[in-house]
Amino acid sequence: MKILVVEDEASIAKGLRINFEMEGYEVELAEDGHKALELHSSASPAFDLIVLDLMLPEMSGYETCRKLRLVDKEVPVLALTARTLAEDKTQAFDCGVDQYITKPFALPELLSRVRVLLERRRRTLDQGMAVRVVEDKERFGQVTVDFGRFEVTNNGEVHSLTTREIELLRYFLQHDDVVLSRGRLQTDVWRDSAELTSRSIDNFVMRLRKMIEADPANPRHLISIRGTGYRFIREPE
Repeated sequence: MKILVVEDEASIAKGLRINFEMEGYEVELAEDGHKALELHSSASPAFDLIVLDLMLPEMSGYETCRKLRLVDKEVPVLALTARTLAEDKTQAFDCGVDQYITKPFALPELLSRVRVLLERRRRTLDQGMAVRVVEDKERFGQVTVDFGRFEVTNNGEVHSLTTREIELLRYFLQHDDVVLSRGRLQTDVWRDSAELTSRSIDNFVMRLRKMIEADPANPRHLISIRGTGYRFIREPE
């Protein structure tokens, strides 16, 4: 498996490279966001994981991740950063980060999370090869969800989703008319992201509403359950 480490501190970058290579991974380094995007666009084979510092020169890690998600919604991104505030984590998840680890970090925890993300990536690639010719779509109301393309079409308007957004929407569809607590969503959808906050989940839901609801301020499909979480209704009365 192939990892891109985006880190401007040379000592940290080299240390990560050594430890990842000892685990048997192929590793490339980028010292800033521009270089990271350049390497990503030209990589063959593609990277299976990106380890991304958020405090980068010229282009922040947040902006780097936003630009990355415009062209690649599937590659896992692990934020490795000294930023510890809740709003930093929320912003990172909003940009499309899958995992969040703060510096200083425990190497065994980092390697464990890397293994989880790479195993998920491997399963996704294997499933994609197995079902490539099978249509993977869901329809409800005026909405069509294309899981293969990471797209939602609502009344003719097409929206692109991130990996986590598509996973969350699939989970709601699989649990139609079931009250889902934020804790359950964190466990089942963000099963490997201990840093997630309730506010982050709410932000993801608000973005989904903008894509699937005719009137996001008065949702009919994705309903809030006060003090608990959410209930998805495929075909409301």
